[in-house]
Amino acid sequence: MFDFDAFWTDKEVAIYFIGFLAAAGLLYLIYRAAKDVFLTGRFFMLAGLVTVLFVVSYFLDKSEWFQSLAFDPLTVPLGMLAFLVVLVLVDFMMLFGAKRPLKIRRVLPKVFSLGDPNPVRITVENLTSQRLAVSLIDELPVEFQKRDFESNFTLKSLEEYEIKYRLNPKVRGEYEFGHVRAYLRSWLGILERHYEHKFPMTLPVYPSLVQMKNFELKAFDKVTQDKGGLKRMRRLGHSYEFEQIKDYVRGDDYRSINWKATSRSGKLMVNQYEDERAQQIYCIIDKSRNMKMPFDGLSLMDYAVNSTLVISNIALKKHDRAGMMTFSDVIGASIKADKKANQLNTILQTLYREKERNLEANYELLYRAVRNLISGRSLIFLFTNFESMYALERVLPLLRRINNQHLLVVVFFENTEIKNFSEKKVAGVQQIYHQTVAQRYVYEKEQIIHKLKQYGIQAILTKPEDLSMNTVNKYLELKSRGLI
Repeated sequence: MFDFDAFWTDKEVAIYFIGFLAAAGLLYLIYRAAKDVFLTGRFFMLAGLVTVLFVVSYFLDKSEWFQSLAFDPLTVPLGMLAFLVVLVLVDFMMLFGAKRPLKIRRVLPKVFSLGDPNPVRITVENLTSQRLAVSLIDELPVEFQKRDFESNFTLKSLEEYEIKYRLNPKVRGEYEFGHVRAYLRSWLGILERHYEHKFPMTLPVYPSLVQMKNFELKAFDKVTQDKGGLKRMRRLGHSYEFEQIKDYVRGDDYRSINWKATSRSGKLMVNQYEDERAQQIYCIIDKSRNMKMPFDGLSLMDYAVNSTLVISNIALKKHDRAGMMTFSDVIGASIKADKKANQLNTILQTLYREKERNLEANYELLYRAVRNLISGRSLIFLFTNFESMYALERVLPLLRRINNQHLLVVVFFENTEIKNFSEKKVAGVQQIYHQTVAQRYVYEKEQIIHKLKQYGIQAILTKPEDLSMNTVNKYLELKSRGLI
């Protein structure tokens, strides 16, 4: 029969047996949580130390001098191994003692604005009774191509931490956020626990609502007009609707003095006018292949989309009627000018769905669509891009016909990279040749402006980033001059 008393009196056998049970229990626990357990660098350092001690003890055991001592060289490495096993067990229990160690919330706006920094907020709360070191990874939409987003911090028991960052989307559409993953370490730092918070979210990226609100404020706030680059246009003449008679204040136009009201009241009174209302404002966007050129991550069409939303909003705020149209080789979306309550939302949803096409723009088709869709004289902003005088001359007769019936403003773009290169200092024959070609390109863009003005067509040559500001300024200018 098996002698249990003899077994337990043999201390070496007992130690090995207890170590075996501890190791088996540890392996079982790790197996159960294998996908969520990772070994840290500190574990490998200690394991390496134990390995070195075992190697050293092997050679010491072969030494005759060490054999003369009453000391087993395996005692130290075995003790270190047992100590490491205990540390791993303790660390495992500390990390996996709570089923839900963290409370994580991701806070997003309802929609993202195209081309603007959009805020994202993640709050993390420690639900355990111990201090945790956290490495947090947020699975961002694939459109951002960010695979290194990580935030490292330490949480005390029941402490809450907030992470704030911004995302700047460059393409319209739906963006899908994945899970939030956290890697937890206790103060021992032997093991690392993977904790995954599953809440995928889908967020639409609309044309820039931030830009729309900013320009609305600048267009109607006299204080911010000068600071924001918007021009304060002086009214020429009185082609405006009469609003009321008010007391004269310094700065009012003397020509607006109402002498009859002044004589009756005994103080200076002036007529106050307001801009004519219910004028039709159309934005027409060329979505052919020449509008796919990117600047700062946004295509020219996306710049035009943002600007269309801005100018439509300001036109509606000024009680004008806003409409839009897109075209390329075919006519895309078209919205008749109106000022009903949901007109801006209709324009926003339409702009959200529009995509570039890979074919050339058909201006004959555009001319027919303008004649059929737009009734009555209107202000038309045509967002397009001419890269050469030849490209303009092909469509100039059709632009002149549209301008005869409406007030046409052709908006096209500077190539900022070529212009910057044309102004740089260069050295060498080859660079001089390249710069000469760039300067000729810039000069030809200026000639396009003169050609359009020669035939009475309003034109804007703008940097892509200044498009909205220059378009709003032109709208305010034309309205103040009473040309619409």
